[in-house]
Amino acid sequence: MWLAIAIFLYWRGDWRLAAVAGAVSFVFYHTSSNSHPALYALEPNFDAQAPEFRNTVAGMTGMPLIAGNSIEIYNNGDEFYPAMLEEIESARCSVTMEQFIFWDGELARRFAEAFAEKAREGIPVKLIADAIGSATVGEENLRTLEAAGCQLAWFHPIHWYTLNRANLRTHRKSLIVDGRIAFTGGAGLADHWLGRAENEYQWRDIQIRVEGPAVAAQQYGFAQNWLLSTGEILSGPEFFPSVPAAGDVEVQTILSSPCSGACAAATMYLIAVQCARKSLYIANPYFIPGARVIDMLGRACRRGVTVKLMVAGRFNDTWWARQNSLRLYGTLLEAGVEIYEFQPTMLHQKTMVVDGAWATVGTANFDNRSFALGEETNVCFHDRALVEELQSIFLADLARCNKVELSEWLRRGFVQRVKEEFAALIEDQV
Repeated sequence: MWLAIAIFLYWRGDWRLAAVAGAVSFVFYHTSSNSHPALYALEPNFDAQAPEFRNTVAGMTGMPLIAGNSIEIYNNGDEFYPAMLEEIESARCSVTMEQFIFWDGELARRFAEAFAEKAREGIPVKLIADAIGSATVGEENLRTLEAAGCQLAWFHPIHWYTLNRANLRTHRKSLIVDGRIAFTGGAGLADHWLGRAENEYQWRDIQIRVEGPAVAAQQYGFAQNWLLSTGEILSGPEFFPSVPAAGDVEVQTILSSPCSGACAAATMYLIAVQCARKSLYIANPYFIPGARVIDMLGRACRRGVTVKLMVAGRFNDTWWARQNSLRLYGTLLEAGVEIYEFQPTMLHQKTMVVDGAWATVGTANFDNRSFALGEETNVCFHDRALVEELQSIFLADLARCNKVELSEWLRRGFVQRVKEEFAALIEDQV
């Protein structure tokens, strides 16, 4: 489209605007993914509790269920950051981390010092930070890590000769200790995640702690991107130990990468939507589904599924994502989806609960950037107690939301509609 605009403008003689449109076309051509969205041809005749559901998700994503684990759910930074720092302090063999956001501030300094202390003890500390998302990590923190002997690799640094991969980022948030304990979820390492989501400066988020054999999957995801970034192969019991059972939870870790050509996280989400029979509770800050997904959600509503969608409201860190999401409200509401905007602060967790029987917590947003352009991690489980806990958290957060009504959405002004249409020009990039 942008190339056509450039040619038209050049033909009209406006070579300056033609050059701008041509540059935009060039950037989009080199930053768009070649992956294709998954599509269910038929409605499955099984629900999320059936063995067929587990086998289908495992077969389509290539990620099996691993038994013998324990999971803990943490709400907000005042819960999960102390737990993460405590595990780093107790590390005896290795510490690895893959992080999209590692921003300078109080929290970054605390983690940098914790990593440095382990490295000074002779424990290998290997960190991957996204070259774009973590560009503001701060020189002081980098010096702290380097002086102690921590190894930091940048994921996909930008060069003129790497434009074809410039838009492919790691959006993972994984911390793995001794190859036995792992954390993941929506939160990066930045000060706005500190606190208990009590005001606009304390983001609302969820992290989980996994202990047991399933941790190997997150370590595998780190190891693959470490190999890509440094050329080093991780090996040995420091990183891949024989891990005894730590509980009775079966865990499925979905590792998604644009390099595979088909997004495992998107596939997992779509299978879950198709198999919902009673309720579908989605918490996701950036909800920008394609037409096919909206149709699937509408069909879920028509077959009697209660679909509740909780998204970030007026406190939103991405204007483009906010406008693109608002643009789709009408179609979703008409399909029967209930939409709730979180009010106290920026909502940032990425969770889904289906029929009170299956749930996932992870890093993947419900948008093209996560589905086609980012490295993502989602942890899935059927454990009844954990699913009920996550569902209770969702319902408690729902009480802090405003429900969006179709009549209210239809009354939005002309200026707002123009913003939405303008933002739609780069819908696939947000």
